[in-house]
Amino acid sequence: MTQPPSLVPIVSGVYAWVQPDGSWWINNAGVVLGDDGPLLIDTCATEARTRRFLAAVDEVTGGAPVHLAVNTHMHGDHTYGNSLLPAGTPILGHQATRDGVIGDIILANTPPIWSPSPDWGAVGLRPPTVLVHDSLTVYAGTRPVLLRHPGHPAHTAGDVVVHLPDDGVLFTGDLIFHEVTPLVLMGSIDGALRSLDWLADFGAAYVVPGHGALIDHAGFGAVLDAHRRYYRFVQETARAGRSNGLGPLDAARQADLGDFARWPDGERLVLNLHRAYAELDGREPDLLVAFMDAVAYHGGPLRCAV
Repeated sequence: MTQPPSLVPIVSGVYAWVQPDGSWWINNAGVVLGDDGPLLIDTCATEARTRRFLAAVDEVTGGAPVHLAVNTHMHGDHTYGNSLLPAGTPILGHQATRDGVIGDIILANTPPIWSPSPDWGAVGLRPPTVLVHDSLTVYAGTRPVLLRHPGHPAHTAGDVVVHLPDDGVLFTGDLIFHEVTPLVLMGSIDGALRSLDWLADFGAAYVVPGHGALIDHAGFGAVLDAHRRYYRFVQETARAGRSNGLGPLDAARQADLGDFARWPDGERLVLNLHRAYAELDGREPDLLVAFMDAVAYHGGPLRCAV
């Protein structure tokens, strides 16, 4: 049985909201405490999950109002809960994240991709109001909080990591999926690969991935290596499939996932191949076709537990 979410202390005043098992729509988030109120790092996909997160934050802050919030990227598992934050709360994010939230079409008209279909509850679209370009430093009380963009698309075009240099803590957003199949359909395979060395350069002692269990400094190298191997596997599968006249779905069906088969959401191989093929062809992938192929590969709607 999947464990319940929990607010996990990392260092004094810094917590990760960890939601097992990190599969579709089940993300991690975080909170940094300051004298001026908590700074949130992402929200959650549904009303129920976001309210549970906010209640846990209230417990450790005594109900102090949220001072700031940061969105690490545009996807709804990290942003739909923005709408439940107090009115007027500044939300920070990249321009591509703002554009992506405003242009979201899944919340209002959820396609039959997941089963059961997500129970969103009373959430809506609330985009970032303060934009991060390359970098921005804000403060939680006296604690500096650095927001950094890798300079290129990776998981999405607008990825932002949250670095606490004085504490050695790094919130990666979905640049890292720990023991969960990564997703780069809306970003770049090559950019995701390049982001891994960039993440390593932070030298963080504690790493909070966008999905999956927390990572310490000793284990982060192995996590980065696993991502490298997976992205190269996707690239090699795409090149071979394309040269053999196969589309992404057939290339995925003929591929051997090997060790990656133990990661949840293996059907994301199809989605990632759609991105890899598009990169080889110099175009953007058709997102709906990609998801329909993923459903076909999976043999029906994708598993959803939100």
